[in-house]
Amino acid sequence: MLVSNLMNPNVVTVSPETNIAEAARLLSHYDIGSLPVTLPDGRLKGIITDRDIVLRCVAGDGDPYQTNVSDLMTRNVVSISPDADIREAASLMASEKIRRLPVTKSGKIVGIIALADIAKTRTCDMEACLALSKISTSGKKR
Repeated sequence: MLVSNLMNPNVVTVSPETNIAEAARLLSHYDIGSLPVTLPDGRLKGIITDRDIVLRCVAGDGDPYQTNVSDLMTRNVVSISPDADIREAASLMASEKIRRLPVTKSGKIVGIIALADIAKTRTCDMEACLALSKISTSGKKR
């Protein structure tokens, strides 16, 4: 099965100039855990997660209205092609210790796939379990 079959093509994104308060509102409103950070042309520049906001801004006494997404986002974002196999996506999530993976084509965001999306298919139970196990072990990246 291909990533394009499972990815969510309706991705909510933010620009690097978006303040953290607005990013948090978007995360809450859409009930999601991460926001790809894109340029106006759709090129992926980073990703910001609910965890980033809490640990890097709120816990650090930052001002969410004066802090931009670009100040806290992860810049070296791994992504996957929509034409990749979902087993490759699960493997990449495991090795990078991430639960959400942006899907890009020619550097532009076209979707996002979550570990939960893979687990729900029931066709990749072992891959999803292995990825979750690796993500959950000590030495987490994100």
